[in-house]
Amino acid sequence: MCWACDHPGATRSDYLNHLLDLVARYGWAVQGVERSGSRPPWAYTVGLTPAGRPELVVTGLPLGRATRLLNAVAAHALHAAMPMPGEQIALDGGPVIEIVEITEPSAHLETAIELYAPGVRALQVVHADDRGHWPWDVGYRGIRGGQPVLGKRACASMKPAR
Repeated sequence: MCWACDHPGATRSDYLNHLLDLVARYGWAVQGVERSGSRPPWAYTVGLTPAGRPELVVTGLPLGRATRLLNAVAAHALHAAMPMPGEQIALDGGPVIEIVEITEPSAHLETAIELYAPGVRALQVVHADDRGHWPWDVGYRGIRGGQPVLGKRACASMKPAR
C-alpha cells in the first residue's frame, strides 16, 4: 500500500517531509510509480542530488525488485565512484545492468524535481532480462509494457561484479 493510502489525512507537504526524513536517515529514498494501463512501472531515488550525485531510475520492474536494485546501486554510488553512462556491471546476485544518462529527468522524477530542481541529473539503471538480452535487443523478454530506455546509450564497457 502507498504512503498516501496509509495516511489519508496527510498533505503533499507531509509526504515530502516524510521523504526528507528518510533521506536524512538513509541517504536517499525510493519513489515508486505503479503500472498504468500499458505503461510499465518505474522507480527512482530521491536524495542523491544533495550529495552531488545523479538520481537513479529503473523502469519495467515491480516495485520490490526495483527498490532492491536502486538501493544496491545507490549505496555503492554514495561510498565509491558513481557508475558512468555506458558502463555495464554484473551485480552479485542480481542482473547485469547498463547505465544510461537520462535525457530529460523532469519527465520521470517528479518528486526529486519538486525537492531539488533545477540541479537534478539522473542515470537509468537498465537491466538485462533473464536470458541476458537488453531492451534494445531482438528477443528481449520484459514485463508488459517493456523497459523504456529514457536516454541515449553510450558506448558500453563491462565492469566486474560489485
